[in-house]
Amino acid sequence: MKKTDKEAKISRLAIFASGRGSNAEKLISFFEEDPTVEIGLILSNRKEAKVLQLAQKYHIPKLITSREEFYHSDKISENLTKRNIDLIVLAGFLWLIPKYLVDAYPNRIVNIHPALLPKFGGKGMYGMNVHEAVHKSGENETGITIHYVNDKYDDGAIIFQAACEIRETDSPDQIAAKVLALEHQYLPQVIKELVSN
Repeated sequence: MKKTDKEAKISRLAIFASGRGSNAEKLISFFEEDPTVEIGLILSNRKEAKVLQLAQKYHIPKLITSREEFYHSDKISENLTKRNIDLIVLAGFLWLIPKYLVDAYPNRIVNIHPALLPKFGGKGMYGMNVHEAVHKSGENETGITIHYVNDKYDDGAIIFQAACEIRETDSPDQIAAKVLALEHQYLPQVIKELVSN
């Protein structure tokens, strides 16, 4: 990522993702011309995750981690420290963040959840599991929640929410598409505001 202003304070982000990385790509493209923000690392717990192709495409350092390494070693902390990471963004990352990372980055780990927390959160509530639960519930709205991360699933303080209407005829796939549009619209803006402050 090119920087035009060497005097600007650069905020370095790490993106943790387990899947295709559509939110990661929105963040990368949003900040590509921003001299104050740099994507310093993409981490995944799945070596086949498509998000790792983005790391290659945009020349961003990448790290693939195992469960043992993530929970029981210093390798992740060392990598984040070495790269001067200021903020961690969970963009479809499916593992619970361990206490050592939460303690090292207090109010500096942010997650995006595809529902209006506290509804439809907790262990196992990710991806289509969420949208199918929303569909079965008969709710007339859903949305996104961007929140700080603690050592429980979907439990940290809420930073931002946006809602969309659900029609009776909407399928889980249609609900998912509406929610993804909100994620792409708002996640980069919210992250920009956080690093600006």
